[in-house]
Amino acid sequence: MEGKIIIISAPSGCGKSTIINAILAKGEIDMQFSVSATSREPRGQEVDGTDYYFLTPDDFRARIEADAFVEFEEVYPGRYYGTLKSEVERITADGHNVILDIDVKGGVNVKKLYGDRAVSIFIEPPSIETLRERLTGRATDSPEAIEQRVGKAALELTYAPAYDNVVINDNLDAAIATVEKIIKDFVGR
Repeated sequence: MEGKIIIISAPSGCGKSTIINAILAKGEIDMQFSVSATSREPRGQEVDGTDYYFLTPDDFRARIEADAFVEFEEVYPGRYYGTLKSEVERITADGHNVILDIDVKGGVNVKKLYGDRAVSIFIEPPSIETLRERLTGRATDSPEAIEQRVGKAALELTYAPAYDNVVINDNLDAAIATVEKIIKDFVGR
């Protein structure tokens, strides 16, 4: 039996990676993380093949031409993110569920592609100001990049109604528990 697909999306800084990692660390749900591809440079201690598949912009575009992605997005000029078909197929063909941490447009597209085989979960910040504070606290981006991300977040929040579930991350433990329950209910069907 093929595995199911769990889609989690959120504006940058809303805690989706923290939520996903907490659920994966518990190990109570048979699911594997889908490593996304990106054309951006690694940040901090990120590792190729673990955090992302880091591709050059030219390699990324070549794979787009070869129809190698279930979804991709040019999030900023020259900066691509996407999910390789081979990654989803590798995990689900072995009967495991796959969890995708992807851009909001990509999440909507993957849900359309897989239909009932997928559940989509949108993580929202309590407010845009809270999001700005979180991004500043991460200390991984310049003030200009933070303002660019905050501006993009306002647009991304308009995609929330297209998702099966919306979870507001105003309390991390509660958000983790809510997302975990949604996933358990879905994979248990």
